[in-house]
Amino acid sequence: MVAAFAGKKYQCSTDEAYQTCSQGTTSIQVLIGTHPRPPVLSLQATGVAAEATTKLSDFAPQALEMAHVNPRGQIADWLKQQQGKASAQTTAGNWTVEFSTEVDSDQPGAILTLTDKLCKANCGAE
Repeated sequence: MVAAFAGKKYQCSTDEAYQTCSQGTTSIQVLIGTHPRPPVLSLQATGVAAEATTKLSDFAPQALEMAHVNPRGQIADWLKQQQGKASAQTTAGNWTVEFSTEVDSDQPGAILTLTDKLCKANCGAE
């Protein structure tokens, strides 16, 4: 999956628990592990909440496609409906989907986190 983002000119790096690929004000973090599919994906856009939510909504369809997440259309459509909200949660297919905005932090923005409901072990960062 990281190769797909690197191939699209994203800058990718690895820390202890995640591989992160970023381009401009958007990024995706993927939990590292030996799972059949990543149990946690986090899409992020930095900036003022409303602007970041729009950027995230624009970024999500392509990012979810490159990450092989389904039902990506349902998730992307749901995300567009969250404009103006501080947070929301839903489920789509085998994913728990959470949206939130960071306002009073050193890096404000919008975050979309997907957690695989089928994952049974090592499903989160330690």
